[in-house]
Amino acid sequence: MVTIVFFGTPPFAVPSLERLVAGGEQVAAAVTQPDRRRGRGQRLQPSAVKSAALAHGIPVLQPARASDPAFLAQLSALQPDLGVVAAYGKMLPDSVLHAPRLGTINVHASLLPKYRGAAPVHRAIMAGERETGITMIRLVRQMDAGPMLARVVHPIGEDETSEMAERALAALGADLLLTTVAALASGQAIEEEQDHARATLAPRLTREDGRVDWAQPADTVRNLIRGLHPWPHAYTFLHGTRYLLLRATVASRAEAERLTAPAPVGTIIEAHGDRLHLACGEKTVLALHEVQPEGRKRLSTRAFLAGRPIALPAAFQSGAGPA
Repeated sequence: MVTIVFFGTPPFAVPSLERLVAGGEQVAAAVTQPDRRRGRGQRLQPSAVKSAALAHGIPVLQPARASDPAFLAQLSALQPDLGVVAAYGKMLPDSVLHAPRLGTINVHASLLPKYRGAAPVHRAIMAGERETGITMIRLVRQMDAGPMLARVVHPIGEDETSEMAERALAALGADLLLTTVAALASGQAIEEEQDHARATLAPRLTREDGRVDWAQPADTVRNLIRGLHPWPHAYTFLHGTRYLLLRATVASRAEAERLTAPAPVGTIIEAHGDRLHLACGEKTVLALHEVQPEGRKRLSTRAFLAGRPIALPAAFQSGAGPA
């Protein structure tokens, strides 16, 4: 058994913390982001990791900065053997990474060296990847560039969203973490350097990432919708109103050829019953199944069209200008 300090913040990190506790490891403290104001009342809310840690009686540390001398003194006093990071949310300085006797490892949600950064699952799905996974790495100063200790592959399902993939990866990461900790504790861990020439980046998401470019093929737009669920969502505009796009499929080639001959990209080709079809780039067609007018509830295509009939011709736009 080793003494561990655990760094994590969102729900993705909770299975890793829970698995360490269930596996009998000594978690001396959980380090997480400070409480944030959320919801309509803007009340301070704890992170998912803080709630889980307190439920197990694990001390919680919430430094505003990981380089704070007071926090470094607390960390040193714990005399940790190992630091474990799972989506903590901030870069850690060398003074933190090297404080534990065995160093600090990270549960990273991609098949490194691809998708280094804050949004690896979302970026992989947005790019149309067929698989992702978990890579256990030793943390170094450069972001997600440390040597690899273990990895596991997760195939990305045809309809899988980033929310679904993250849930699956959180469970896989928890299992892999436990075996990696055991290997490090016994001195049997094998480290493999990454091929840095093959590295790609997965920067933090912004609302602007969700803006749909209808000149892209339908499968690219659909990947954007899947990858940005549940936040910030793919979006577009119709008559100046912003709409979130929540679920879609790509029309068959035969149907696309039938529908798109005269249609510029963004054109709404069909809008009745359950059918809301849009022309995309390369003469492809996207079928929307769920949308959400900004500030309103999510709607099926049928419910959306029943409440807001669309008079053709009409077109969704990337910007908020008049249709």
